[in-house]
Amino acid sequence: MKICVVGVGYVGLVAALSFAKYNNDIICVDKDINKIKQLNNGIIPIFEEGLEELLNTCIKNKKISFTQDLDVAIKKSEIIFIAVGTPTNDDWSVDISQVIHVANEISKAINKYKVVVIKSTVPVGTNDKIKKIFLNNGLNDKHFDIVSNPEFLREGKALNDFLNGDRMVLGCESKRALKILEKLYRPFNTKLIFTTPQTAELIKYASNAFLATKISFINEIANLCSKVNANIETISYALGLDNRISAEFLKAGIGYGGSCFPKDTKALVSIGKEYNSSFNIIESTIEVNENQRLLPVKLVCEHYNDLNGKIISIFGLTFKPGTDDIREAPSLYIINELLKKGAKIKCYDPMVSNEIKNIYPDIIYCNNIYETVDNSSCIIICTELMEFYNMNLKELAKIMNYPMLIDGRNIIDMEKAKKSGFQCYYSIGNGSYDNN
Repeated sequence: MKICVVGVGYVGLVAALSFAKYNNDIICVDKDINKIKQLNNGIIPIFEEGLEELLNTCIKNKKISFTQDLDVAIKKSEIIFIAVGTPTNDDWSVDISQVIHVANEISKAINKYKVVVIKSTVPVGTNDKIKKIFLNNGLNDKHFDIVSNPEFLREGKALNDFLNGDRMVLGCESKRALKILEKLYRPFNTKLIFTTPQTAELIKYASNAFLATKISFINEIANLCSKVNANIETISYALGLDNRISAEFLKAGIGYGGSCFPKDTKALVSIGKEYNSSFNIIESTIEVNENQRLLPVKLVCEHYNDLNGKIISIFGLTFKPGTDDIREAPSLYIINELLKKGAKIKCYDPMVSNEIKNIYPDIIYCNNIYETVDNSSCIIICTELMEFYNMNLKELAKIMNYPMLIDGRNIIDMEKAKKSGFQCYYSIGNGSYDNN
């Protein structure tokens, strides 16, 4: 099949390469000329496991190309995927201006029947808005069908999730369009769900909001564990054995981040307000998460009356392992608050990007964990990177100004920290001590 993907960010690029893998002919369109040049040269602008290798294979096989020419790409394609960004406005509503702009441009270029698929995460009713734009621009129902097809990708595992996902949701009332997309997705190892556009649009938000709620729920239980000397790891394990609950997203820590959960929970609350429907649970989920990510700052302030001039070491900057994405990462909020209190920040993350260096140009970016803790008064673990699990804690404690560890991801055993010379250790509901 001949496919056009508009927007080659995280979602668009994964989708495009997945389709190209199965011998479809893909034209990707983006307004960023530097990104287009990079991709045509086989260079991925984001880190995602397996993506660069697949890109170069698809380029070699002449199954994918990248351009700025939307008009030509539309005319050559049978299916058009819209995968542009939908950021959050200050009032938590979803900014769909990029989707609207692209829809207008697509409608002007359509020369025969096309299936237009909305892959971007959009609020309920967007499918109808796009259809009205097409009709207002002189097209009729014979020229197009609009399909809602939300993505369910985990960063770090996105390619596998697209190729072998739990489900693929297709929201459309046209049998013709659904037949075409059913053929497109036939090679993929995933269950197809056919539904209305409104249901498809809402499924994405409902899924992410529920997963975010599980995280905030277990974090509140973890905070209680810290006060009553209970163990959150055992509680999470026991809960996870209940098939009705499952163990996924029950790991306590300093909260969720990334491009999906923060944005989609807020969007769902905003959509609810638009339709006079309350989401008290989701609002509480958001509030718990906002408080949770600043818990390390609260703990370090309780230990030290004054942080002015003290070096604090941040281990991990990205919101999760296996990605270079720092969007809504708890580390950013922690760093921001510590800087306000006069602390000096040294940080380490092997995936450190120019993006965070531009946000915080004055903090110290180190090449290894030992350089990061030299003369430090506290370590805060923000990302559960594999190399942090087996650190030489004794060596770290020796070179610190004061051996204090706040384990924001519960990866260090408390007894091991104590035996290694750490005078102060805090986990998230998994045991703590302070010898000060």
